[in-house]
Amino acid sequence: MAPETPDTGVRANGTREGPAWSGASSAKETKGNGHAQVPDLEAGRPPLKSQVSSLARVDVPITVKFRDVRYEVVIRPHEPWFQRLSLKKTGEAMGVVRKEILHGISGAVLPGEMLAMLGPSGSGKTTLLNVLGGRLRQGASGGILYNDLAYQKSMKRQMGFVTQDDVLYATLTVRETLQYAALLRLPKELTRGQKLLRATEIMEELGIEKCKDTIIGGPFMRGISGGERKRVSIGHELLINPSLMLLDEPTSGLDSTTALRILTTLDQLAKGGRTVITTIHQPSSKMFLMFDKLLLLADGNTLYYGAARNAMDYFAQRGYTPKYATNPADYLLDLATGEVADGPENAQAVKDELATAYGQTQGPLELQRMDSLPAASAEDQARSVGKKTWPCSWLEQFVLLTLRGIKERRFEALGGLRFVQIVAISVVCGCLWFNSKNRTEADIADQTGILFFESTFWGFFPLFTALFTFPQERQMLNKERAVGMYRLTAYFFARTVGDMPLELIMPFVFTIIVYWMANLKHSAAAYILHLLTLLLAVLVSQSLGLLIGATVMDLKKATTLASVIMLAFLLTGGYFVRQIPVWIRWLKYISFPYYTFRLLLKIQYDPKSAYECPGASPDNTCLIQNAPALHGVPLGGGGIEAMALIIMLIGYRFLAYAALRVLNKGTK
Repeated sequence: MAPETPDTGVRANGTREGPAWSGASSAKETKGNGHAQVPDLEAGRPPLKSQVSSLARVDVPITVKFRDVRYEVVIRPHEPWFQRLSLKKTGEAMGVVRKEILHGISGAVLPGEMLAMLGPSGSGKTTLLNVLGGRLRQGASGGILYNDLAYQKSMKRQMGFVTQDDVLYATLTVRETLQYAALLRLPKELTRGQKLLRATEIMEELGIEKCKDTIIGGPFMRGISGGERKRVSIGHELLINPSLMLLDEPTSGLDSTTALRILTTLDQLAKGGRTVITTIHQPSSKMFLMFDKLLLLADGNTLYYGAARNAMDYFAQRGYTPKYATNPADYLLDLATGEVADGPENAQAVKDELATAYGQTQGPLELQRMDSLPAASAEDQARSVGKKTWPCSWLEQFVLLTLRGIKERRFEALGGLRFVQIVAISVVCGCLWFNSKNRTEADIADQTGILFFESTFWGFFPLFTALFTFPQERQMLNKERAVGMYRLTAYFFARTVGDMPLELIMPFVFTIIVYWMANLKHSAAAYILHLLTLLLAVLVSQSLGLLIGATVMDLKKATTLASVIMLAFLLTGGYFVRQIPVWIRWLKYISFPYYTFRLLLKIQYDPKSAYECPGASPDNTCLIQNAPALHGVPLGGGGIEAMALIIMLIGYRFLAYAALRVLNKGTK
C-alpha cells in the first residue's frame, strides 16, 4: 500500500486544486484506527447498549478472504420458442453471450473490521456481496475462504444477510416478527423463554422497543418508520449472534440522521468481533470515517482496495484530487463513474486507467498482505462450519409457521370484506332461485342452474385467492430459506393449513343462505353432503391455484393462465355442451367443476322420483333421471366423482410442492 501522505490538495503537476476532502473537524476525536467518534444523532432514541449479548463479542470470529472472484451470466437472445428448441443446451449455441460481471476481485476482511463496497449502480457491489454470502454460486469462480475453509451450507447459520429491501410481514408487529424468528432460528438447546428473552434484548439494543407493538406496515398500511424497519431487518439477523454480517445498501432510502444511526449500529457490531461487509451508496463524510476498509468498484473492476482513510491519498498520488472541499465518498464515486474527465470517452479512459493502475501497484501488495495473514486454527475452523442440524423439529416448525401465518392474515380474516362479499353473492343467488321447485322440466332446468353456478363459483373464487399465495411470498420464502430457517415441507403444509379456516368457512356461510332460500332438497343428510362437496371443490380449486402460482411465480402470467384453464373447465363442465367432440373430450375428465356438478346433481335428485310431463305417460309423469336438464348424468352413487376430486386434490398439492421445491433449490 502506498504510504499515507497528507493531502495538500495539489495535483501531480504542482497546481493547487483546493483541499482534497472535508468531513469531520480537525479537532474531532478519533479512534485508534483513525475513525472519528460519531455521536448518536437520532432524536428520541436511546444509545445502543454495548455490554449485552447481541453486540458483545462473538464466539466464532470469521476471517473472509476472496481472491480473483469472477462472476458471469449467460445472456440468451429473445428468439421464438421454436428457434430456442434447436439451441444447444451447453450454452455454446449461436446467439448465446456470456457476460462477465466481476473481473477478478480480491481482498480480505478480518474480525472487528467493516468493509464498505462503494461504487455506482451497476458496478457489481450487490453481485459481489451475494457471491461472498454463498447466494450466487452458479457462474461464480475464484477462491472464497471463511477461516480458510470453502463455503458449506451449514455456514449460513453463522452469517447474517440483510437485503436492500426490508422483506418483512406488513401485518405482524415488531415483537411478533422477532419472536417468531427467534423461536425458529435459535438452537433447540435454548428454552422457549430464553428465545423470547433474546428477542426482547435485540429490541432494546437496537432501540426499537418503543414500537414493539406497532405493525411493520407496508405501501397501503401505516406502520413503523423506514429506519425502524431497517433495524428490525438487522435484528432479525442478530438473533443468531452471527460472526459474519453482510448488508446490501442498509442506508438506502433513509434520511441522513437515520442512516448514521444504522452505520453506528454496524460499527458497534464490528467492535464486538464480527466481520461486517456492506455495500453503500453515497455515504456522508461522517459515515465514511466509520469504515475500516474500502473496496471501490467500477464496471466490475477494482479501482481501490485498502484502508478507507488512505483512499484519497492513494488517488492523489496518481494525480486525482478534488478541486474543492468535498465529501470523500462523493469524489470516489466521481472517479468510479469517470466524471472527473470531460466526455464519455474520457470517462471510460479514466476508469480503465485506474483499474490498470490498481492491478499493477496496490493490488499485488494487498495480495501479499492477505497471504501473510495467520492461518485459522483448527478449532475456529470447526466452529465456523456450524451445526448441520435444524434449530427445531419439523413439528415445531409447522406449528410456529401455522400460528405466524394465521396472525399474519388476521386483518384479512377479521376485516370482513370477503365475508360481506360472500354474503352479498349468497343473498343475490338466494333471491334469483328463491323457493325453486322440481315439479316440471322448466323447474328442474332452473334448479340445475344454481347447482352448476355453485360448482363454477367455488372453482373460480378460491383458485384466484390461492393464486397470489406463493408469488406474493416469494421474497420472504427465498430470504428465510436462504438462512436455513425451516424446511420447505413445513412451510408448505403450514401455509396451506393456515389458509383453510378462512377458505372453508366461506362455503359454509354460502350454503346456509343459498341452500334453504333456493328450497333445495329438504334433508339433513343431503345438506351435509352438499356442503362437503363444495368444501372438497374449494380444496381442489385452492390446490390448483397454488400449483399455478408456484409454477409461474408471476402474477400477470399466472392470472392469464388460470383464466384460460378455468374457462376451459367451465365450458367442459357438463352444462353448456352435451356432445363434446372426441378429440377434445379429454378436457372434461380433468375438469374438477365437471365432477363437482355431477356430484351435486346426484345428491339433489333421487333417481326414482318423478316430475310432471303431460302426455308423456298415462299418469303424465316421467322419471327425473330422464329429464333433459340433467344432461344424461346417471343419478345415484357418486363415489367415482368423489374419488376423482380427492385424487385431484392430492395430485395438485404434490405438484405445487414439487414446483416450489424446484424453484427454491438454489436457496436451500
